[in-house]
Amino acid sequence: MKLNSNGLFSILKHKQPSNVEQQIRTLVKVRLKWVKNRGLDHTIDAHTDLKAAHLLKDAINRSSTGFVTAKSISDSQKLLGLTIPTVRFIRRYPTLFEEFPHPRYPSLPCFRLTKFALTLHNQEQSIYSTHEDDLIERLSRVLMMTKNKMLPLQSIHPLKWDLGLPDDFDRNLVRKYPDHFQFVKASNGLLSLKLGQWREELAVSELQKSNERSFSGEYRQFKRGQTALAFAMNFPRGYGAQKKVKEWMEEFQKLPYISPYEDSSRIDPNSELMEKRVVGVLHEFLSLTLHKKTKRNYLRSLREELNLPHKFTRMFTRYPGIFYLSLKCKTTTVTLKEGYRRGRLVDPHPLVRLREKFAYVMRTGLVYRNKGLDMIRELDNLPNDVVDGAGQEESEDEEFETGDECFEEETSDIDVDSDEDQCLSKKKVSRIVACLKNCDKFQL
Repeated sequence: MKLNSNGLFSILKHKQPSNVEQQIRTLVKVRLKWVKNRGLDHTIDAHTDLKAAHLLKDAINRSSTGFVTAKSISDSQKLLGLTIPTVRFIRRYPTLFEEFPHPRYPSLPCFRLTKFALTLHNQEQSIYSTHEDDLIERLSRVLMMTKNKMLPLQSIHPLKWDLGLPDDFDRNLVRKYPDHFQFVKASNGLLSLKLGQWREELAVSELQKSNERSFSGEYRQFKRGQTALAFAMNFPRGYGAQKKVKEWMEEFQKLPYISPYEDSSRIDPNSELMEKRVVGVLHEFLSLTLHKKTKRNYLRSLREELNLPHKFTRMFTRYPGIFYLSLKCKTTTVTLKEGYRRGRLVDPHPLVRLREKFAYVMRTGLVYRNKGLDMIRELDNLPNDVVDGAGQEESEDEEFETGDECFEEETSDIDVDSDEDQCLSKKKVSRIVACLKNCDKFQL
């Protein structure tokens, strides 16, 4: 769907009207403090261990021997985003990873997948096969947002987990669709994935889709060529009532909405129109991720390809009604707030449901150790209250913490304890145990 852009660019590189200049001054003057969201922080904290365990599962599955040694994974702590050594981490989850001595060197610990991990892996492959069209569309839309309709493979690989791509997407999935994707060498010499063909039916943003489904009066005006389209806002407690913030957001929402799939090369990079376009690109990219979040550094690696300004990450704290920036787990994660309600995804993808089963198996092993192997008897028909009931925070408590200048550094407020089970407070363990004890036993 092409936007009606008649007259849209007439204000871009010319003198702005007085009302637009006032919008610029209003936007610049408003300075908001960062507000901590405990519900989203808890989700990000839980997903850090889940992602690390999933990546280790894929590494073991890729291994020609069917296992990995303690030595081979000892240097992967930073790569996995862990705050403790990898070997200590993998030993936490005996329901996923079985430890045994090396066949030739008995003093060398090795790890292979348990039957539950293999079952989950097979279920994951089945979902990939069933939803292959969705994977192709998701990857195509990411490429369609870029300037040259291509991305270096080294920029896509870190996003596999966020975008729900198979571990071997570049070797199998992409090669099955030569009409959709091509491998090319970019001008900088990097091997890149290029979009094979532009699909007009995919060039509709998630914001446009959501407004089209509701078919509000605002969207009817948008269809008639009036290009303003508002973002969903969920302000931290106390912000929405502030007159200055309210006026600022009203002016921002009145600005024309530019689809992230439209050419933005003619937009004045210093204009407020470009600012709304940047917000739209970030909104769309996060909407394409399974968990509606990703690491800030991953987005930085895509800055040039997505035609984002140098200081685009300021948008995350500048628009706290749209984005939430978390400092959990010694990294910075940005989340699309409208994707969550009371700490849970509004519309979870089938892969997300599978990952919740994965997390359930992890929690059982973490609390009950090897006894957990006898407590999990079926993974095909786990009810949702069992899968996501333990360890989930429904609270959206928010606390005023500090100004947005604190985000200039990749820092964290997490302290690493020396205890092996540092992440589990007594209260958290009690909550998980209570949930698991209420679960029926299942048969594989």
